[in-house]
Amino acid sequence: KLGRCESQSTLDSGPGEARSGGGRKQPGSGKNTMGDLSRTPAAETLSQLGQTLQSLKTRLENLEQYSRLNSSSQTNSLKDLLQSKIDDLERQVLSRVNTLEEGKGGPKNDTEERAKIESALTSLHQRISELEKGQKDNRPGDKFQLTFPLRTNYMYAKVKKSLPEMYAFTVCMWLKSSAAPGVGTPFSYAVPGQANELVLIEWGNNPMEILINDKVAKLPFVINDGKWHHICVTWTTRDGVWEAYQDGTQGGNGENLAPYHPIKPQGVLVLGQEQDTLGGGFDATQAFVGELAHFNIWDRKLTPGEVYNLATCSSKALSGNVIAWAESQIEIFGGATKWTFEACRQIN
Repeated sequence: KLGRCESQSTLDSGPGEARSGGGRKQPGSGKNTMGDLSRTPAAETLSQLGQTLQSLKTRLENLEQYSRLNSSSQTNSLKDLLQSKIDDLERQVLSRVNTLEEGKGGPKNDTEERAKIESALTSLHQRISELEKGQKDNRPGDKFQLTFPLRTNYMYAKVKKSLPEMYAFTVCMWLKSSAAPGVGTPFSYAVPGQANELVLIEWGNNPMEILINDKVAKLPFVINDGKWHHICVTWTTRDGVWEAYQDGTQGGNGENLAPYHPIKPQGVLVLGQEQDTLGGGFDATQAFVGELAHFNIWDRKLTPGEVYNLATCSSKALSGNVIAWAESQIEIFGGATKWTFEACRQIN
């Protein structure tokens, strides 16, 4: 698809565009695809290009922070070059906006301009990805975070493993976001016939919720202050008992959440988007915006002490026995990025 301004390999593996009524939708919330540009008003396309430029700039800034710690003059000069290219492209986009506002410029011109800008963006994206790869090669497999800089329906990460059938679970992660309204969907797990098998979502002005087989519990988390927070949710199928922990302390609990329903196997586990169909049907209004790290799942309820060890980065902290946070297990799509992250060193 033209217009997503990503390299082709990223695009081809994107989600299907089909949508079923499986997800939690606001009535009439149409899907903002960037699909067929011939039908997209030029001004809207330019604003999308602007957003892509912004996300590339964010990635460059992250690289600059990284290279300050690991300086290499070659990397620095390449970054300066990329920065000036991005500035140049921004000027081009702005001049197109001005021309459009003055009512000049025919469709043929627009198409040519857009094709030029998009091919420049694609090559920029590839160069930045190469730089990021260099950064990645030097870090341990679990010392990374995912960054979702924009609310889109195409930026996400996918866990390569599915979940087994589970009669209990604990899911924990580090999150950092200041998005409003709602941080979006840190993760969603869909199985054939049930898009909302297991979902964590904070959408619109609702509190954060956990969904199991479409049943909902409201969680007491307050996390969209732009700081890192550690959160955990535990659940057992017997009586549907759940507990919620923020920064190592239990803040809420309840029962009757999908009691006696085991979590089904053979599904798709996505980070950063809410699925309406198996592995796709994303809606930008429900996307996660922010940073996420150390996403782990266990097939049992962790004790309060075990949760506290995770939130304080104790040497006794466990990795998930069902899903353990490992770079080799996470694929990213649509411009989501991976950065070096060390939980308790980097907090706030």
